[in-house]
Amino acid sequence: MNIRKEDTVLVITGKFKGRRGRVLRVYPSKDSLLVEGVNMKKRHTKPSARNQQGGIVEKEAPIHISNVVPWCAAANAPSKIVVKRLEDGTRVRVYKVNGETLND
Repeated sequence: MNIRKEDTVLVITGKFKGRRGRVLRVYPSKDSLLVEGVNMKKRHTKPSARNQQGGIVEKEAPIHISNVVPWCAAANAPSKIVVKRLEDGTRVRVYKVNGETLND
């Protein structure tokens, strides 16, 4: 799984196709992730000690990793992520479209 938390991704299929967002959380065992502002679900909650008001709460639901592709802001295009090894032996993640490294 090459997509990590804080990466920007583009949704390529489904109801939210074309939407971009930041990855909030990754679930490797389920091959899914949470993307900010994508796949919003409404949950009706009762008033409780934690939530005094109650009512309808909107939050993100997981989306399958096959439905997104990493987004390179420098190239303004979607791109795969590859891992390259530098001369000093360290590994860095690089966008395939333009060779720019990701900030980890």
